[in-house]
Amino acid sequence: MNQHDHLQKSGDSSGTVTTLDQVPPPGECRVVAVPARGALRTRLLAMGFVPGAGIEVLRAAPLGDPVEYRVKGYCISLRKEEARLISVSARGVDP
Repeated sequence: MNQHDHLQKSGDSSGTVTTLDQVPPPGECRVVAVPARGALRTRLLAMGFVPGAGIEVLRAAPLGDPVEYRVKGYCISLRKEEARLISVSARGVDP
């Protein structure tokens, strides 16, 4: 089973699954999966990017990278290459 098949089976059925780098500021989404591997996956999970967590996309740097996110009450800036490794759904976000 490849990564895409896994996301289709485990993803949030109420919305389209995309990656965090595709959600423009200002915006909101919810983590579906973190398909990154190794130390980067561990770091992203430790920072709060766990399945089910709500994310608010706050703003992008002047050249578009990095982007600032609010997750679990605190702000984190990620480069787009890191955000691309977090699968999200725009549906199911609490108001």
